[in-house]
Amino acid sequence: MATPAVPQGQTQNPPTIKTEVSLVNLFATVRDKNKRVVTDLKQENFKISEDGHEEKIAFFSREMMLPITLGLLLDTSGSEQNMLGAIQGAGSRFLRRVLRKGDEAMVISFDTDVDLLSDFTDDRSILDRAISKARINTPGGGYIAGNPGPVPSGNMTGTALYDAIYLACGEKLNGEAGRKAIVIVTDAQDEGSKVKLEEAIESAQRTDTVIHVLLVADPRYGGNGGVARRLADDTGGRVIYVNSEKKLEEAFDQISEELRSQYTLGYYPTNNSRDGKFRKIKLDVDNHDLKVLARKGYYAPKG
Repeated sequence: MATPAVPQGQTQNPPTIKTEVSLVNLFATVRDKNKRVVTDLKQENFKISEDGHEEKIAFFSREMMLPITLGLLLDTSGSEQNMLGAIQGAGSRFLRRVLRKGDEAMVISFDTDVDLLSDFTDDRSILDRAISKARINTPGGGYIAGNPGPVPSGNMTGTALYDAIYLACGEKLNGEAGRKAIVIVTDAQDEGSKVKLEEAIESAQRTDTVIHVLLVADPRYGGNGGVARRLADDTGGRVIYVNSEKKLEEAFDQISEELRSQYTLGYYPTNNSRDGKFRKIKLDVDNHDLKVLARKGYYAPKG
């Protein structure tokens, strides 16, 4: 949600009560049948509906340089042991490629703990050092900014994927404006999180954060494609399956291109009730051979 716009009421005595309507922003990527990014569409090519009701597009832009606030989340559980070195190298190159002037990124690792390796910064050397600090199953790291949120630091086992997403969105990205995205390198296996998958997804939806998943799975442990798809589909992101170092580099390149090739659309919802409920959004284009990636909904303001 963006800054509320307040329609002007007519001057009279007593004064009219003004109705607050908030602009809903969507960031969309469009690809063709060959998965190439499409960047030449116009406003009239798009159609937005909320809970089945068509909405009028109030804002449209193909601005490719809109600032990004990005979280890179690295799975450092034992199942990623064989790929960690490649993940670190590719992750550093990804951030160097994708970040532009005005962008910021943070780095988080998660296994039995959720560790903030670098807070938001635009300093590439700080981010590189943070990525290089990621270690497989390093115990006792401590939680984001020393604030555990809903997750106690003791008696945890396994991989705290959902907790990492919940904390990244609720504790860190919640206070950020504009485009927000999380890129998670993981096998999407969660064992031991205190929050549920649905709560992790809701934390992303409430903060307008898109989740992209690079699914890196050791054949001995397997990967949870269903969880990865839920995280991405419900927030407007992508899942890319990775089974080699080359594929990892290609996946980071695809996400980089996607983050830099988005349309921005906005509308004032017809339903202006401040009921706090989830509203479903459907964004379509008039060419059915094209696929649109955008978030599937938002939570209305409350009160």
